[in-house]
Amino acid sequence: MKLTSIQLCNFRSFYGKTPEIILATGSEQNTTIIHGNNGAGKTSLLNAFTWVLYERFSAAFASVEQLVNKRAIAEVQLGAAVECWVEVSWEHEGKRYRTKRNCRVYKNELDIDAGKSELFMYVSGDDGRWYIPPEHPEEIIHQILPSSLHQYFFFDGERIEQIVRSDKKTEIAEATKMLLGVEVLNRAIRHLGEAKKTLDNELKAIGDGETQKLLRQQSKAEKEIERIKRRQIEIEQELEYQDTLKKETSHYLRELSAAKELQERRQELEQLKKTNQDSLKQSRELLKRAISTKGYTVLLSEATNQFRSIVTELKQRGELKAGISREFISDLLSSQRCICGADLHAGDFACESVKNWLERAGSSTVEETAIRMSVQVDEIDKQAPIFWEEVDREQARIQQLRQTISQIKTELDSIQERLRKDPSEEIRSLQKRVDAIEVKIREIILEQGANQQQIVNFQAEAENLAKQIIKQKYNEERQILAQRRIAATQDAIERLAEVRSRQEQQFRLQLEKRVQEIFREISFTPYIPKISDRYELTLVENTIGIEMPVAASTGENQILSLSFIGSIIDRVREWSEKKMLMVPDTSTFPIVMDSPFGSLDEIYRRQIAKTIPKLANQLIVLVTKTQWRGEVEAEISSRIGKQYVLTYYSSKPDCEEDSISIGSRRYPLVRQSPNEFEYTVAVEVEDNG
Repeated sequence: MKLTSIQLCNFRSFYGKTPEIILATGSEQNTTIIHGNNGAGKTSLLNAFTWVLYERFSAAFASVEQLVNKRAIAEVQLGAAVECWVEVSWEHEGKRYRTKRNCRVYKNELDIDAGKSELFMYVSGDDGRWYIPPEHPEEIIHQILPSSLHQYFFFDGERIEQIVRSDKKTEIAEATKMLLGVEVLNRAIRHLGEAKKTLDNELKAIGDGETQKLLRQQSKAEKEIERIKRRQIEIEQELEYQDTLKKETSHYLRELSAAKELQERRQELEQLKKTNQDSLKQSRELLKRAISTKGYTVLLSEATNQFRSIVTELKQRGELKAGISREFISDLLSSQRCICGADLHAGDFACESVKNWLERAGSSTVEETAIRMSVQVDEIDKQAPIFWEEVDREQARIQQLRQTISQIKTELDSIQERLRKDPSEEIRSLQKRVDAIEVKIREIILEQGANQQQIVNFQAEAENLAKQIIKQKYNEERQILAQRRIAATQDAIERLAEVRSRQEQQFRLQLEKRVQEIFREISFTPYIPKISDRYELTLVENTIGIEMPVAASTGENQILSLSFIGSIIDRVREWSEKKMLMVPDTSTFPIVMDSPFGSLDEIYRRQIAKTIPKLANQLIVLVTKTQWRGEVEAEISSRIGKQYVLTYYSSKPDCEEDSISIGSRRYPLVRQSPNEFEYTVAVEVEDNG
């Protein structure tokens, strides 16, 4: 998708019909800059895109029900309608689209009645004329850039760090999988599953008694698996909700001056406990890995001693002699010529002399094998002490971490007890709420673990029943055909599930690598971004040889989120160009960013300004004068294809006017309104140089 223009009419602060804002679409000069002061309409412009395409708004967009310009409403007569609309033009795969969403409000004496919005779309034909497409506009948009992904490409830069929030990980995972085309595989697996159920029912009707019994048991096990998986999804959502609730309640406690010190200490301990728990988990994994890969070495001492005894015995018997080998002497006898050139004929003295060496020479094959195995055995003996050292080290570390966690828990219990007995009723009440949330979280986690074990058990049962069904002997052709179809369907499901798993893993690992590269390019910190199997974004540091979680600042979270978005665009574009994705061509992406540099310092602002235009196919940046100053302007200027200024007309009698210099001209940012209304006008910058 490549955005080509946007035009507004009576949308929020934009009064009347604006001139068409043409957007930069070049390969090098792919950036459109839109300047505007706070309150001038930058956020409205960002949300104009998302309203047209998805009827969605960003978190910072207040009063979403008030879309129609106030001046337009004030000037219309009672009972008359005021139309508000936004039209966005874009290109995709050689086709041009014009998408327009409008809504009407009706002015009454006491209030305003708003109607529902309507979406219209036109597609250009090869003859240059515009046609209404046969598909629904929403379906076309969803196929090109799904609604669940729009937050990656149209976002408020000052709130972008919300992408790394823990309660967003499920949404991010699902949206990313859709971009990957995993949803195509999911649908195929679901459809095959339904087909298998139909075939099972067919076999159930024509099969013998034992087959019908096995099929009923299998169906019951599969239904239980589906039921528990649905419950697991509910548990995930409940855990995210409870975690958010706990953070909010803890935040309220921290704001109370009487509990501030204790609460800050508790949060510090909670973070320390999590860090140590992560380290404990890592040490356990290292211990498991050491046992699984090197544990066998300590069990081979008897075998290695036996091997050395065998070698010694062979040497004593003369079967392992250094020097001439039996194979060499056999070759001489076969060729009937000695190395000295003499002929070797049977019965001759020379031939008999050479034959005598057969008894005294060793086997080169045995000798080479013995030498090679001796080296391997020596290495095994060396590995055993190293294994024990590693085991001792990790066990000591595990013990130390357990003690540390126990001490932290003791101090946390002490803090909680002090808060429970605090003289302030408000503090006691908040602590009681935290206790209740923690109990709820523990209960949910226990249920989650029990459910996971049940899923494993039912899956094993279902697989065992499937094998038994396959082993059943069928006499009738219909039974045999139904069984073959079931087996083929199950095989297809398993193969597609394996493809999905491998594709997800490959994409996630490549995505993580690209996130790390972009983050390293922007940030001067030594932190390393990580993406979990659930697409949860975290920062870790590895300064002491062990990965430890980092409590990232708001600025670091913003950089992490921008790195994540940039890497998604970069990886999906590469995969799409290589035809590795099972979705329509998604190799071209626009990014529309509102205030992306607000809370960042100079170094980060410069690095982001340098990086983002290279990652996006098309970039539209909405900035204030202070956000644009200096380093941002210096880095992005060469990429600019179009520039606009949003001039805000203030109805405040003593408003302070403002302007911005671009090229050789000054453009007004704030001006005195000629009437009692406030509104915004978009003005194109004539000289981008």
